[in-house]
Amino acid sequence: MMPRAIVASLLLAAFQASPSVAQQDSLVYVLAPGSRFEVTAHKSGFFSFVGHEHLIRARSFSGRIVYFPSAPERSRLEIVVPSDSLEVLTPPDTEEIRKVTAAMRTAVLDVAHYQEIRFESTGLAKTGDGFRVTGKLTMVGKSLSVTLDVKTTVDHDTLRAAGGFDVKQTAFGIPPYHGGPGGLVRVADRVTFHFEAIGLRAGSH
Repeated sequence: MMPRAIVASLLLAAFQASPSVAQQDSLVYVLAPGSRFEVTAHKSGFFSFVGHEHLIRARSFSGRIVYFPSAPERSRLEIVVPSDSLEVLTPPDTEEIRKVTAAMRTAVLDVAHYQEIRFESTGLAKTGDGFRVTGKLTMVGKSLSVTLDVKTTVDHDTLRAAGGFDVKQTAFGIPPYHGGPGGLVRVADRVTFHFEAIGLRAGSH
């Protein structure tokens, strides 16, 4: 019979070489095309009443959510949006949309040098109907911490999450756009990010 000390050593080595139970029980959800990611650029300035808020939507994106059913606070998510996939949807004025889109891609996001906007969670805390998520938002080469409340519903094959947060463009070194008569119509420093994410289960890992 093998001595107990040797058996214990072998069991310890096997445990250390194997994935943890928590890792084995995690589920991966990949973002589905039905997801939606939007940014609202608010109007500002003395003549803001003649301007418009602009709704901007991502045409493409990628990302995944790693969910731990037995320890949800260990879950994590990542969303990546190509900068040049953002399109202006409102107001319904073709000429203004073209001008704002061009300004957004060149003067604001500098898509020639910064190809993506990325969000990565760094911490989760359970709330009544979802999570309070702390994460890192990266735009134009600069990363800042943001916190948001996310409502979630989870089943075996689908995970849905919705939330939003505000950031100041100047915090990323971005000067807010201004134009219109005499440059008096301005986009506010604060912009609002909003998402409705649908994750389809890719399998466990």
